[in-house]
Amino acid sequence: MNQKIIIMKLKHKILTLIAGTLTTFALTSCNDFLDRDPLGQFTEDDSPNALVGGKIFNVYYLMRSYDITAGIPAFMVHMVRSEDSEKGSDAGDGSNEAAMWDDFEYTASNGPLSAYWGQNYKIIYQCNEILDDIEKSGHKDDTEAIRNRGEALFFRAWCYFNLVRAFGEVPLVTIKVVEASDANVPKTTAEKIYEQIDKDLTEAEECLPLRWDSDYTGRLTWGAARSLHARTYMMRNDWDNMYTASTEVIKSGIYNLNTPVDKVFTVEGENCGESIFELQCEATDAMKEDASIGSQFCQVQGVRGAGEWDLGWGWHMATKLMGEAFEPGDPRRNATLLYFRRSTDEPITPENTNQPYGESPVSTAMGAYFNKKAYTDPTLRRKYSRMGFWVNIRLIRYPDVLLMAAEAANEKGIPGEAIDYLEQVRAHARGADSSILSKVTSTDQSTLRDAIRHERRVELALEPDRFYDLVRWGIAKEVLQAAGKNYQDKNALLPLPQTEIDKSNGVLVQNPDY
Repeated sequence: MNQKIIIMKLKHKILTLIAGTLTTFALTSCNDFLDRDPLGQFTEDDSPNALVGGKIFNVYYLMRSYDITAGIPAFMVHMVRSEDSEKGSDAGDGSNEAAMWDDFEYTASNGPLSAYWGQNYKIIYQCNEILDDIEKSGHKDDTEAIRNRGEALFFRAWCYFNLVRAFGEVPLVTIKVVEASDANVPKTTAEKIYEQIDKDLTEAEECLPLRWDSDYTGRLTWGAARSLHARTYMMRNDWDNMYTASTEVIKSGIYNLNTPVDKVFTVEGENCGESIFELQCEATDAMKEDASIGSQFCQVQGVRGAGEWDLGWGWHMATKLMGEAFEPGDPRRNATLLYFRRSTDEPITPENTNQPYGESPVSTAMGAYFNKKAYTDPTLRRKYSRMGFWVNIRLIRYPDVLLMAAEAANEKGIPGEAIDYLEQVRAHARGADSSILSKVTSTDQSTLRDAIRHERRVELALEPDRFYDLVRWGIAKEVLQAAGKNYQDKNALLPLPQTEIDKSNGVLVQNPDY
């Protein structure tokens, strides 16, 4: 591992560990605020600037958690609901989850559904508290306070974007929650939720710096906020604003595609030039499998095998359709799909051997492939553990922004720009091999639209939100039913967790048809 990366990440971890002592300030769920542990020796009057900083770093810690980015709830909501991903693992491991997420047999009592809702609101309420602290601090115009405000607004917008896409109408709470009743409010229209997201991200863009120095690698920047804003416009098919936001990020000149596609999801590729926002994770000799500095992102998705191939739980695997989606020779296939043998009796071949480590894992898991974007370095496995707690979680990448710009330009009738942005992504994947991934040259809007959609599928394969692409394109039913999924129009939105409806005493109303 690059020594510089280690040093930078550990500096960030020191701050995160400090924040971890402040987790008692965080809510344990959106409806049990009053059940949190006492605040101990700290009070709201003690060093407000230090408390705000600690709470901000605590939000980064919460963002790495199992329920929102690194575990089964996150993977089920964002990844499995598509033709390219499935629950995977073994048949006896969470068969009810396979029915829920693979086959769209939604149930409001599902545990991961409730956990996902709760973690998003936990972060929202923490951000509300931070914003309230800053406003009352008397130091709200200080540089650090302004940046803290930008971070809190970004994360609040991130979580509301998660919720509005998943559930549609949800409760909008933008005040510090003191009493549980403060959060027990009716659902707000999706339009109003998006208005709040726009407001939060517009201000976050004004507050956040273009860059941080190396002591703060991984902290939010203007580019992250503007890219997220573009993504929210994309979900609404708001081509004008999507185009403006994505092209501003491109024209900033901050990001690049200099890292080869087979390196992007390795340790070497962490915080590379195409990284716009990634959550920093680490392992140490003393904390080999500790979610306070790392995450379960690789553990949950790792090879489900025995002995040396016990690399994780095997949840979230690629389908055969995903394997068939790549064009001949596309290097991203080998950078995305983790090949394996079904038994030790199956011979090791070039076709089931993975680069760059020359391994051929053995597993009886149900899926066609594991997610190679969660594949770990065997040297670091031997040093720490097989579960990969040190691997950063990539949340916004520059190729995604280029493809957003390409899609928006095409829909706006600017095919030349669309082709250019698309070609940048394909050229990056092509590398020095001019015989593959030929340049798309058609200016026909429909043809170019299909090419851009294909590119999003393969470039962002096994990353979040293929499902949401299908929904916003209006082709979810067609594509998912063709793949044998029991998808119906109502499944574009999840049911609200029944536990939350019950706790609300009639304030929350279930989504239609559930």
